[in-house]
Amino acid sequence: MFPRLPTVTKALLIANGLMFLLQWLLGDALSPLMLWPISGGGFDPFSPGENFQVWQLLTYGFLHGSFTHLLFNMFALFMFGASLEQTWGEKRFLTYYLVCVIGAGLCQVLVGWWTVSQGGDVYPTVGASGGIYGLLLAYGLLFPNQQVMLLFPPIPMKARTFVILFGVIELLSGLNGWQPGVAHFAHLGGMLFGWLLIRYWRGQPPFGGRGGRKPPHLRRVK
Repeated sequence: MFPRLPTVTKALLIANGLMFLLQWLLGDALSPLMLWPISGGGFDPFSPGENFQVWQLLTYGFLHGSFTHLLFNMFALFMFGASLEQTWGEKRFLTYYLVCVIGAGLCQVLVGWWTVSQGGDVYPTVGASGGIYGLLLAYGLLFPNQQVMLLFPPIPMKARTFVILFGVIELLSGLNGWQPGVAHFAHLGGMLFGWLLIRYWRGQPPFGGRGGRKPPHLRRVK
């Protein structure tokens, strides 16, 4: 099954697995690759310790807090990434995924800055979830009527409903402080930047006029 995966999806799975192995071997040595908030001292590009650095907007997406965290993210990448890569092609799929990871990181930096400014603790963010939630959104847009299955509980539903449900859960969780320690607004940020990128590719508002013809590689599949 694994050899039949598209190239970029397979590479992302391997990269995340290897980075998790390095985390297990090196421990805190990889903390400069985690996404740290901008603290009261501001942005210091010459101090690669526990503070925000630009490269962290990408590298945090290849680190995970636990094996379970890695397992669920990679399962979702396996489930949704292959179909999207086969539809878009390697270059467009990789661009989309990385934009979602970086966009989620930007949202989390803003949330982290606000939290620290209100006296909250400084803590890093890790995980591919921002990119994964972007993939969920894209799958719901391109394959809205495709049946997907929740894991807990195992309930089948249309992909469009699945995406809306997860988006609402993340929004409510972020606003109400449910599941502390989970970067809910990073998840929403991945979905937001993915949605904006798809609209940009389609020439839709706010990037283009209404009624423009959709490129064939972004056609909706019923």
